[in-house]
Amino acid sequence: MTVHEQFAEDLALYALGTLQGDERVALEKHMEECANCRSELQQLRGDTALMALSAAGPTPPRRARERLMAAVAREPRLRAVPHRLAWWTPLRWLAAAALVVATFLLWVKNTDLRNQIVALQNQSAQQGAQLAQAREVAATLTATDAMRVTLVAAKALPQPQGKAIYVRDRSSLIFMASNFPSLPAQKAYELWLIPMTGAPVPAGMFKPDAHGGGMVINPPLPAGVEAKNFAITVEPETGSPAPTSQPVMMGAGE
Repeated sequence: MTVHEQFAEDLALYALGTLQGDERVALEKHMEECANCRSELQQLRGDTALMALSAAGPTPPRRARERLMAAVAREPRLRAVPHRLAWWTPLRWLAAAALVVATFLLWVKNTDLRNQIVALQNQSAQQGAQLAQAREVAATLTATDAMRVTLVAAKALPQPQGKAIYVRDRSSLIFMASNFPSLPAQKAYELWLIPMTGAPVPAGMFKPDAHGGGMVINPPLPAGVEAKNFAITVEPETGSPAPTSQPVMMGAGE
């Protein structure tokens, strides 16, 4: 097949308006130099117009219809319309990637929000526990039935002093120390509740600060124990189940 014949076959598709892309450009460039192809195109366009009028007007000349059909039949190749979505494929991949990134960011944000909620819940729980403890301390300090004991140590300047406030019905105890001397390493003061009967009950540990102050707030105590007095000994900082030294301080209820 010659080059001219190849373009002649494209003329039918060109006349129908279906020749696209590089082939259309090549044909148009060829027709600029080929008078025969220009003439053939004009005849094919005339035949096409007659075919278009056949739906609403008289039947076109048989020769025109045969020429157009023959021109189409001479075209041996299947001409696929360029894939109109080919340019969209990269955008679809970009959209999918953007969706993945957006989903990941949303997951991260949701995780962060959940962590913030958990942190706020923990903070609220801690504040609630602190508020409950503060209320219990206030209730112990202001209780009219509280046993108030002042513990002192003689022959020491400034004089160490401790104040114990004990509410038996609630097993609530608050102890405040002042002017206590510092202790060797691995040693601490231990407070003891001395009951009316029985052995001393451990009532909390403390180490004095730089000013000799210390505090014990609501240590775990047996319920309903009636206290005769309180005492303080020096014990290992891990605590002792029973006193291992002589009391450095003792006091009875006021």
